[in-house]
Amino acid sequence: MLEKVSLDKVLFLDIETVPAFPDIEQAPEEYKKLWEKKAEQLKEKEKDDITPEELYEKAGIYAEFGKIICISVGYLSNDKGSRQFRVKSFFGHDEKIILENFCKLLDSSFNSRFSFLCAHNGKEFDFPYLTRRIIINHIPVPEALETYGKKPWEIEYFLDTLQMWRFGDYKSYTSLALLCYVLGIPTPKDDIEGKDVWRVYYLDNDLERIVNYCEKDVLAVARLFLRFKSMPGIEDEEVVRINV
Repeated sequence: MLEKVSLDKVLFLDIETVPAFPDIEQAPEEYKKLWEKKAEQLKEKEKDDITPEELYEKAGIYAEFGKIICISVGYLSNDKGSRQFRVKSFFGHDEKIILENFCKLLDSSFNSRFSFLCAHNGKEFDFPYLTRRIIINHIPVPEALETYGKKPWEIEYFLDTLQMWRFGDYKSYTSLALLCYVLGIPTPKDDIEGKDVWRVYYLDNDLERIVNYCEKDVLAVARLFLRFKSMPGIEDEEVVRINV
């Protein structure tokens, strides 16, 4: 499968999400009630006694209770024989604008049957989360993310470095940081971790730090993908950041 993938047709991506509100007390009453029901389900998996308010820090991983604050993408290009990995981020406080701009990119440049989307754990997180938030924001779903009614072999354009590493073993989850470490790829988790994003966003008001973190993840995913294809990795000097 991977040998058939043309590198210039792959869009590598990563998303960063946070709870829809800074804390549960600022949420509408109906939202609170629904979160309390969700929290009761989640508490069964927690070892310690934890309240719905404390659990709310994790609400960002659920598309129904969270929102996207950053989408970073990257793609490989050859300009006159010089390879570049071009990175671009869509970010801000208005999720709808972020998603609209991202969808424009998909529709204009990654909408053919020869295009691919690649993320780490993308099939279980990034791709469905993006699609759900797009629908919630009343935006038409791009063809590149449309999976309804399609057979598994009809959505091979979703590439997932976590799935590539599993080799049929579905018993455990391997983080991007761990996989980068064991394969000798510079780890992207050198500043903050996913669990810190809500705090950095709501308490520190440091969106730029989150964007930098997200872009490092995208670069790491691309380097992993090239490793799986037994191709030379991306050098730091080949990375070009495109301003949005």
